[in-house]
Amino acid sequence: MQLWVGLGNPGPLHAMQRHNVGFMAADVIHDRYGFDPWRVKHKGVAAQGRIGGETVLLLKPQTFMNDSGASVGDAMRFYKAEVEDVTVFHDELDIAAMKLKVRTGGGTAGHNGLRSTEAHIGNPFRRVRIGIGHPGHKDRVTGYVLGNYAKSEIEPLSDLLAAIAAEAEWLAKGDDVRFMNDVAMRMRDLGA
Repeated sequence: MQLWVGLGNPGPLHAMQRHNVGFMAADVIHDRYGFDPWRVKHKGVAAQGRIGGETVLLLKPQTFMNDSGASVGDAMRFYKAEVEDVTVFHDELDIAAMKLKVRTGGGTAGHNGLRSTEAHIGNPFRRVRIGIGHPGHKDRVTGYVLGNYAKSEIEPLSDLLAAIAAEAEWLAKGDDVRFMNDVAMRMRDLGA
């Protein structure tokens, strides 16, 4: 079983914040592949389903971003998963908005959700780094990350999330390069 984790903060106040794009990705994947209903478990909400021939547990920690790893670690232990079975979807300041990159392992780049996850499960887990862009100065980062997406960003964001879900089968198969390329082609075809 693969464990796919969307990082974010629970509650309606945070729902449209850039920091919650991991939750958004998990929701779109959940809906596209007809996963079981979300259930409270593993200090979060979880749903099981299949993508291609692979069984995937989607998890949205409800511990708030800074302690996401407690939820991920709990689910890993329950399912006897290895760190290599974990894929984390998260916001990334160092990637242009509406772009993404996938990598396994690496640093946390100051991302508290990644830092917590690494502290609880170790490294290397796979990361789907969803670009939110950088506000330009480090003093503006917190407000930017915890700010809502602008109205002008909603359509491109919806397109990106739909592309992530549409190409998720490549992630499930472990073909990260094909996943990135196909998402990029879908976005290019939409003019994004």
